[in-house]
Amino acid sequence: MTPNRGKRTRIVLGEVARARRVNRTRRELAEQTEIGDALIKGLVRAQLALALRLALLVGLGLGTLPLLFTVAPALGGVRVLGVSLPWVLLGVLPYPFLVAVGWIYVRMSERNEREFTELVEK
Repeated sequence: MTPNRGKRTRIVLGEVARARRVNRTRRELAEQTEIGDALIKGLVRAQLALALRLALLVGLGLGTLPLLFTVAPALGGVRVLGVSLPWVLLGVLPYPFLVAVGWIYVRMSERNEREFTELVEK
């Protein structure tokens, strides 16, 4: 009987096939084939859709405030901590709102890129 010379290694053909698929997909991306081009366009489309949705949110969120004060002029006389409500809503609150939208954009765009990477490596 021969002594055990080391740990056995199991070779699975599925792992080899997966590596070939990943290399083929990366090659298609690098060579800009039709498939690679479709993958890239999908990522760009997803990022553009995200940016447009959040831009619409910012436009509606900040754009409706002046309209609100035009439609309901009585709100202009309301005071919050000694400052008129229009100054608070138009001069102070947009900054935390924009920071929050920016944070959401970064998180969601990173998620899109992570999903793209998983798709390429799949």
